[in-house]
Amino acid sequence: MKVALYARVSTIDQNPEMQKKSLVEKAQREGWEYEYFEEKESTRKTRPIKYALYQRLLDKEFDAVCVWKIDRWARSTQELSREITTLFEKGAKFISLTDNIDLSSASGKLQFNIISAFAQFERDLISERTKEGLKRSNKRPGRPKGRKDSKSINRPKSSYYKGWIKRKSNTV
Repeated sequence: MKVALYARVSTIDQNPEMQKKSLVEKAQREGWEYEYFEEKESTRKTRPIKYALYQRLLDKEFDAVCVWKIDRWARSTQELSREITTLFEKGAKFISLTDNIDLSSASGKLQFNIISAFAQFERDLISERTKEGLKRSNKRPGRPKGRKDSKSINRPKSSYYKGWIKRKSNTV
């Protein structure tokens, strides 16, 4: 069986080595042919490696995808449910190591839905706590406003921009 091993961390400060070690050990124990994929510093909307892998799974380049934990694959219950359902329809298996889920059975599908609901609940709690903490400290999310944010400041143009203008005027 050809399996895609997928690891993801949310920030550059986190280390995916623990996930990688567990995934590779599982693949070797099972005798799988595998390819390892790693996503670093991901957000809900920026996971290019995952999206490319997902497409390859749909194109049947792999028989299965193996993740360390369900929440490493998807960031919401809706995303997880939609993608896992689509993978099943295409004949691809989904394996989660720490959740120990076999999604080919009725009880495995029930377990999957319960775990994904708890994962969404945990994510919502973290979001609520973060927002409450920011509110109490009177901080706004995002970077602080700086001098570059003022529209009245006339900043010097970059060398690249000046060169582009010069080249453009020479071609006219």
